[in-house]
Amino acid sequence: MGSILETIMLVCFGLSWPLNLIKSFKAKTAKGTSLPFILLIITGYIAGITAKVVNNQINYVLIAYLINLAIVSLNIIVYFRNTALDSRRV
Repeated sequence: MGSILETIMLVCFGLSWPLNLIKSFKAKTAKGTSLPFILLIITGYIAGITAKVVNNQINYVLIAYLINLAIVSLNIIVYFRNTALDSRRV
């Protein structure tokens, strides 16, 4: 039951990241985006993944962690793209 609830939490939380990614990509600016915040979220996902591996809890919940980590990581790529676009506009 705990794994199901953890997965629901990860899916609910994870649904916001693709929306954020699309918004940031369309905005073409890094204004309002916090790199430290994104890195903090990534650190949290890595900690969650590490906990699953260390505790030998390799199950479907790990997939939710990995998907969320991948999408948040894409936000870093868009952040640096947008930062480059911002510097060209100056």
